[in-house]
Amino acid sequence: QVQLVESGGGLVQAGGSLSLSCVGSGMPFRNYALGWFRQAPGKEREIVSAINWDGSRPYYSDSVKGRFTISRDNAKNTLYLQMSSLKREDTAVYYCAARPGAMKIGRAYDYWGPGTQVTVSS
Repeated sequence: QVQLVESGGGLVQAGGSLSLSCVGSGMPFRNYALGWFRQAPGKEREIVSAINWDGSRPYYSDSVKGRFTISRDNAKNTLYLQMSSLKREDTAVYYCAARPGAMKIGRAYDYWGPGTQVTVSS
């Protein structure tokens, strides 16, 4: 079955950087659009970034544009999120998600990873 597993979360100071990875299995990885979402305590899950199958059309939410970079390596079945200039408000559980076919901006993704915690301290 399809599995997504995130890694790379942790504790970082404000202004610092962190890189997340998500490895997919049980799926033809290159046929899937992928996304990063996050959920902070007491808030709804929100999209952070998304990428189509070949990485040519990345999407970023306004809150992370210019600070985060999404990328994928289809040969390694891996999705990445490079986060820089981190702020306290970036603190959340980060999830990767996958859906077959076209990229979507909303939460219309079929498969989700268990999440990885990112905590930004002041």
